[in-house]
Amino acid sequence: MTQGRSIRLFLVDGTPHGLLTAEIMNWTGHVLTGPRGKLSELVQRPECGRTGVYFLVGPDAENSARPQVYIGESDDVGKRLKQHNRTEEQGGKDFWEKVCLITSKDQNLTKAHVKYLESLLIQQAQRVGRCTLVNGTRHDYIGLPEADQADMAFFLEQIRTVLPVLGFEFLRDSSRPPSRDGAEGSSLSADEAAASPRFRMIFPKYGITAYGQEAEGEFFVLEGSQARASWAAPGHSYQPLHQRLLEEGVLVEDETGLLRFSRDYAFSSPSAAAAMVVGRSANGRTEWKREDTGQTYGEWQEQVVSEAAESSAEVL
Repeated sequence: MTQGRSIRLFLVDGTPHGLLTAEIMNWTGHVLTGPRGKLSELVQRPECGRTGVYFLVGPDAENSARPQVYIGESDDVGKRLKQHNRTEEQGGKDFWEKVCLITSKDQNLTKAHVKYLESLLIQQAQRVGRCTLVNGTRHDYIGLPEADQADMAFFLEQIRTVLPVLGFEFLRDSSRPPSRDGAEGSSLSADEAAASPRFRMIFPKYGITAYGQEAEGEFFVLEGSQARASWAAPGHSYQPLHQRLLEEGVLVEDETGLLRFSRDYAFSSPSAAAAMVVGRSANGRTEWKREDTGQTYGEWQEQVVSEAAESSAEVL
């Protein structure tokens, strides 16, 4: 079973949309975030005078499904943020609406540490593909001692844990679910594997078969799954997502003339996943069926909820 974590959040000015700090128990890192409109207050905080990494986050005008993100580092984050607050003509950045900076409570982060950490963060953001990265290039910093590299790898994992709690999803992994119905080599227990069965969706008219699995609140369409050759419902709200998957190489044409998922891809719901497979809107709760029993996703979910409620009632 996954171990729980304790995260301490503090509303600096007592409002949910103002400055916010976050800390994880037994982690030396310290997170400070807030809207651009609060920048004058944020730069007065002591954290802004420390060495750290930061994220500038804003909407992507060309892709409403993901944010634009700039990842940077500085030994005086406050000074760097003032520079970014200038207009584009003055060397600043216009796109961002929120800022998030990560420093260390014990102030042991050095310039070398944050340069290496910045490189890891950019690499992670590129690999995950949940944002449009504004950074032009990623520099590899290899001069850090091996022990310090291990420390920064741990630091990165803590950042990836706390950011989604604050509403920043761009570092959250979108790789394959850890188990395929308890397959050999799975790191999950039998109970955990049973809670995440593999589903199949068949579209006989076009010879399409796709596979999916739910993990951590998202529905993954698995690598190798087939999809309709083109989008068949012009003007539908899911069409831009379908086009983006084509542009990013998630959906590629295979030798049969159909599209194929080149890698596992996470969707917010089984219906969004089903729509990408059939090229139009679809009810994923009924279209996805357990590969082993034929039970629909909706039926499986209702069964899981009912069993959990009954188990809870017995305990009480």
